[in-house]
Amino acid sequence: MSAAARELNVTHGAISHQIRALELSVNTPLFERGGKRLKLTPQGALLLPAVTRAFDDIAAATAAMTRPATSGELTITCVPALLSLWLIPRLHLFTEQYPDVRLTLTASNDTANLFDPRVDLAILYGDGNWGDVWTRLWSRLSLFPVVSPALVASRPLRSIRDLSDHTLLHGDDGREWSTWLAAADAADVQRGRRHFMSDARLSTEAALHGQGVALGDTITAGSLIARGELIAPFDLSVPANDAFYVACRSENRAAPIVKVFIDWLFAALEADPLPEPQASGRTVLRTRHGKMSAGHGASAAAPSEKRSKPPISRRKTRPDPAAPKTRTSR
Repeated sequence: MSAAARELNVTHGAISHQIRALELSVNTPLFERGGKRLKLTPQGALLLPAVTRAFDDIAAATAAMTRPATSGELTITCVPALLSLWLIPRLHLFTEQYPDVRLTLTASNDTANLFDPRVDLAILYGDGNWGDVWTRLWSRLSLFPVVSPALVASRPLRSIRDLSDHTLLHGDDGREWSTWLAAADAADVQRGRRHFMSDARLSTEAALHGQGVALGDTITAGSLIARGELIAPFDLSVPANDAFYVACRSENRAAPIVKVFIDWLFAALEADPLPEPQASGRTVLRTRHGKMSAGHGASAAAPSEKRSKPPISRRKTRPDPAAPKTRTSR
């Protein structure tokens, strides 16, 4: 009681009066009174988390409303691969334009961040259906195998069957590789060693170090391919089941500093053409029916752009039974 009175700059009696008035309004005691100490009743313990969240939301909304548009602190969570391989290399472009914005960046694809009052904005990989929050599609993406030039030089990938001689690197529970192999009419290809990792950042880094063949996409692997650090050995890409979204709580969307970053994020994607994997030296896959697979590499354009999609097998893909039980997470 005394601590509450000091924080609110009122008397001890005023706090006691307000608590009694609240207990009368809900028709139940909220505290057990014994000596100089108070203890929450079960009803009080039930009410406490909801009241705490409400005060946190009010504080966050007030802070967002009063801080200047182009200065202050901004906390962002982002898909690990997108953060490491796309956002970080371009971060200087944002800080040069908005030098007074201090960023806190966390690698995470956890949708619970959307409801954390400490997080202003989340960039997520998923289906975009996350309840009562603001979401906007940032980019769809396509998936294709990537491998280091050094590994291919020592262990060639002349055909799809050669994958059996390589380690397959998974950034999910195995569904993405199953989808790509089905599209290549190679669902029954013998699979050798497999490594499962928590996200595509780790599987891409493993491919960079010559540990095996990973599934990359134009957004997160495009610059690595353009610099020759990775190559795309096969001329086939498949649309990913999910996409990249920008999301936040509705009250955060109105904050000027959040809007500044969202606008920059979309402008940066539009202004920075994503490199196409080079077709030279790549294996053009043919299906068992003799039809050539579509596309020259993956394409991941801005949401408004139209794209042609490569043919995809209609067979349903399931998680790899040998994989750990994890959700898909780029």
